[in-house]
Amino acid sequence: MHAHKHGLEALLLSGLCALAAAAHAQGTEFTQIQRGRYLAAAGDCVSCHTVKGGKPFAGGYPVETPFGTIFSSNITPDIETGIGNWGADDFYRAMHEGVRKDGKNLYPACPYPWFTKMTREDSDSLKAFLDTLEPARAFPPENELIWPLGWRQLVSGWKLLFFTPGQYVDNPAKSEEWNRGAYLVTGLAHCAACHTPKNMLGASKNSKAMQGGDAGESWFAPSLTGHQRDGLGSWSVDDIVQYLAMGANRDTASTGPMTEVVMNSTRHLSKEDLAAMATYLKSIPAHDAGIDDEKNPEIGEDVMARGKGIYIDQCMGCHMADGKGQAEAFPPLADSPPIQAAEPQTLIQVVLAGDHMADPPELPSGLAMPAFDWKLNDEEIADVLTYVRNAWGNKAPAVSEDQVGKVRKAVHEYGPRYKRLISHSLH
Repeated sequence: MHAHKHGLEALLLSGLCALAAAAHAQGTEFTQIQRGRYLAAAGDCVSCHTVKGGKPFAGGYPVETPFGTIFSSNITPDIETGIGNWGADDFYRAMHEGVRKDGKNLYPACPYPWFTKMTREDSDSLKAFLDTLEPARAFPPENELIWPLGWRQLVSGWKLLFFTPGQYVDNPAKSEEWNRGAYLVTGLAHCAACHTPKNMLGASKNSKAMQGGDAGESWFAPSLTGHQRDGLGSWSVDDIVQYLAMGANRDTASTGPMTEVVMNSTRHLSKEDLAAMATYLKSIPAHDAGIDDEKNPEIGEDVMARGKGIYIDQCMGCHMADGKGQAEAFPPLADSPPIQAAEPQTLIQVVLAGDHMADPPELPSGLAMPAFDWKLNDEEIADVLTYVRNAWGNKAPAVSEDQVGKVRKAVHEYGPRYKRLISHSLH
């Protein structure tokens, strides 16, 4: 009788342990998936792997490069067209080494030069989240690259020259917060992919890290160094956190690709992670922007007079006579680092084609800048932007008529081409 009782107790205890272990495993799996969802936001995966009007993460998004168009891959768990037959090791190899499951190189349009810094734990969590997505059967179009870059074997040579795989290693001389920020900024968030200039082969110039760079389609990503005018030197940690969380702060509002980054990525991150990123960014020393009050080339009084006249007629109603804009509505132009960026392409693009600022729930203004390409010619846009970049204490190089013309041509050529590519990739 006692033996039978002990046997039942042992069986019951064993069952309870098994249930507890299963519950713990399910809890662990759920936590890993939630972590992966967060990491997907940190990496802004949805922006590049979702074509307009298509299923999320199903690929086909056209990434314009100086060497042609690369279409993003399907990263849903579809077996045939996605990564449903990839294991965790396959996924980690892609993130860490830039190599697909079939052994072929990924083009560095996929930012694995930064993703390589991810920990194996984070890589596995990201894969666990992607595995929960609804599988989407979607083949991306063939890449449209200039000859012979369609031959993926050439990427091996590029990697030998410009790619060093390796997980992020904490700097023991820095705080835990700084290291967390460095891990995100230099890794999954891949900020340098846009904010660092590139060489003629499309590789980042690491000696000029975060000094501003090409963000695609005639957008310029400004410097993130500590420079006062052309950088984050005048921004506090709180200013940076506010910008990343809402797309606007006391100095500026997001435009172009950065609006997409805010809406799809940074606004979803915790305040602690945003503060960590800001702490790391604030530690980047100022670069030599090549211009200051003494070295700024003289801009003729006639140019400033013409620019001011256009500003009064076309811009003052929203941005005000003193260039300070209207709080939580129209961003200021005075004392704004992005206005004084080394290159004016983003400003030209916004004036030509118009744009809208981010509109998160915390700041749901949704206000937009109208397009002036039909109203102002190249010289007029050059004059008004030269004025804006050198009025109210601003100081930046003049904008030329030729610069405006190049961006106008790119905007007009890219718009119809983008629509064609989007339509193609949906079929």
